[in-house]
Amino acid sequence: MITSSAFSGKRFAILGLARSGLAAAEALLDSGALVTAWDRQDVARDKLAGRATLADPLEIDLAGFDAIVVSPGVPLNTHPITERAKQAGVPIIGDIELFAMARESLPKHRVVGITGTNGKSTTTALVDHLLRHAGMQTRMAGNIGLPILGEEPLPAGGVYVLELSSYQIDITHSLDCDVAALTNITPDHLDRYAGFEAYASSKARLFAMQSADSFAVCGAADEPSQAILQREQARRPATSAVAANRARIAPLQHQWPSLQGPHNLENTAIAVALVEELGLSEEQWMAGLASFRGLAHRMEWLGSFDGVAVYNDSKATNTASTAPALAAFPPQPHPRIHWIVGGLPKEDGLADCADHLGNVAAAYTIGEAGPMFARELEGRVRVETCELLSEATKRAMKAAKPGDIVLLSPACASFDQFTDFEARGNDFKRIGAALVGGDHVPHLDDGMGSEAA
Repeated sequence: MITSSAFSGKRFAILGLARSGLAAAEALLDSGALVTAWDRQDVARDKLAGRATLADPLEIDLAGFDAIVVSPGVPLNTHPITERAKQAGVPIIGDIELFAMARESLPKHRVVGITGTNGKSTTTALVDHLLRHAGMQTRMAGNIGLPILGEEPLPAGGVYVLELSSYQIDITHSLDCDVAALTNITPDHLDRYAGFEAYASSKARLFAMQSADSFAVCGAADEPSQAILQREQARRPATSAVAANRARIAPLQHQWPSLQGPHNLENTAIAVALVEELGLSEEQWMAGLASFRGLAHRMEWLGSFDGVAVYNDSKATNTASTAPALAAFPPQPHPRIHWIVGGLPKEDGLADCADHLGNVAAAYTIGEAGPMFARELEGRVRVETCELLSEATKRAMKAAKPGDIVLLSPACASFDQFTDFEARGNDFKRIGAALVGGDHVPHLDDGMGSEAA
């Protein structure tokens, strides 16, 4: 884990002992800090019994504490800890701020910070992959699901690649990323903010915390992102704040099966800008892009069978998430997507997908939403009502021709037939592997579902 002498002898209160909170507690204790910790669940508190003081920060005197460490999930706009901390004059921070405080104790390194409403997980994983493929030592952490303080420190020359949500940025105050990116900003999480402008301002703070000579890249396709980029360009040298250059790599996108569609063109352009700033050559990032397989269950390329590409997009649990997947594969010249869709519906229909139905050769409806989707799609695309994922996958792979796409992008939650979207995606992999005679999951022709080296 990451520890630091900067914490020795200091007092911290920790509220919430899930992954990031527990990792913070362990790191602080190993650093010689005095820790008071609390979680509503006994089983979480028991992990620190005998090593930390177990007490609720809402019920103790906070005077004398150096900081209160909270989970990003704590809604600071409504939670009483915000007022308690203000009255005591104690800052509220998160584990990313603790990492920022620990940086001076670590071997010489660089930090990548990536935020945005959409695309930040894929961009983070892609940057990490490209750097590792080029021989750099990295640690990927943050909102992608890995608490940074629980990771082992990198040797000198390493790069920490952090995905950062607005919630994490809100409780971070001194993280000066060597390179940083903003993918885009669209309305989201507005229950946590006074309005969209406040949400956008939260995202903008990632850049604002950087030194003026640090590097920033912005997707800049939307007006809020463009406004943030313009502000940063006004305070930095000309080449230190740039817009992602989609046009440069667009002619090459067809070479990267896991990075199809306009949204992934933006993600890739941002990743290229970041890794080039960190020293990668075009030859190095081109080689890395060719081997990137994507995140599990997010437009995950599972390989090809007799010229048919298979994608697992099980994490697309609403129509807004499925629309970019359908947009990623235009006709050549005929519609070529064999779309497996359905599950437990979150919406009354497929409105967000309507503009991309011209890319669909056939739809295979499953689950509770299947009959409703079949009625909506009838007459617009060929529809086969299947109910079960196994039947839909079998029919889709039988019907697909070389050059076609078999795409699981359900636009629905999974709970009618599966425990979660991961279980649904993994079942799709197993079914596909069995249909093409694979010995085990993951395998189609060339690595069904495998992670890139």
